[in-house]
Amino acid sequence: MKVLANDGISKSGADKLVKNGFDIITVSVEQGQLINYINKNDVVVLLVRSATKVRKDIIDSCPSLKIIGRGGVGMDNIDVEYAREKGLKVINTPAASSLSVAELVIAHLYSCVRFLHISNRNMPLEGDTNFKSLKKAFAKGIELRGKTLGIIGFGRIGQEVAKIAIGIGMHVIYYDLHNDKVNIELMFFDNKKIDFSLEKSSFEDVLSKSDFITLHVPAQKEYVIGEKEFDLMKTGAGVINASRGGVIDEVALNKNIDEGKISFAALDTFENEPKPEITLLMNPKISLTPHIGAATNEAQDRIGVELADQITEILK
Repeated sequence: MKVLANDGISKSGADKLVKNGFDIITVSVEQGQLINYINKNDVVVLLVRSATKVRKDIIDSCPSLKIIGRGGVGMDNIDVEYAREKGLKVINTPAASSLSVAELVIAHLYSCVRFLHISNRNMPLEGDTNFKSLKKAFAKGIELRGKTLGIIGFGRIGQEVAKIAIGIGMHVIYYDLHNDKVNIELMFFDNKKIDFSLEKSSFEDVLSKSDFITLHVPAQKEYVIGEKEFDLMKTGAGVINASRGGVIDEVALNKNIDEGKISFAALDTFENEPKPEITLLMNPKISLTPHIGAATNEAQDRIGVELADQITEILK
């Protein structure tokens, strides 16, 4: 049985599929050629990440398909319910990349409060001619310890962010539609652990009481953070989005940064991927990454192996 990993798969995942008797194909087929390729090669399993879209046309036109797999959490690039109605299995790996995304969020946060994202742009250009001025410009950093981190969306990734934030001494509050109370377990290198119990705050309290706000929600039809929500935030707050494009009103974000209401933003996802708005890309107060939250070797290994295990369980 043939498995097409159209957006790639880790070597560990591919090796496990081969070991379990599958024929793994790792070529990247253009979106418009997918139907023809799948049918020509009798592909049984189609694996994607965020680049490839699996819509009704593919589902209807590829009778050999039995499984659609998403290497990651969100499945907004797949018509999930329609596929399941047609008898296909749709699988993903919701836990495999949680730590990687959480570490990126904290990396962005550290970068912003110490101006690393701006300094790294300016030092190569002016470091040898304007050193003293740059030193003065970036001399008002702040520490994270003792600050309040507000987390909107408290699933697996939100909880991993909370663990790191608690570990560095931050006060964590959260809002979630489902989890009213959550127990957080911090594990240390010597197998010691400490448990924390957190209770949900109101959405308004998270917005108004947080020094920094990070979003961990699925794709939405409407903005989670728009002009009204920015009005509720502290002056000087920072905002981080490593979840999905379209959950923050980017026009309102730029406006609030320019007006000084928001001190910085960090974005790993954008409304118009893969062509983010130039106003975001050129804003020196925004730390930018190209949707790499899950892009660590460790996460991709876990994703590949987990997909291989699920495929094997379903088909063998």
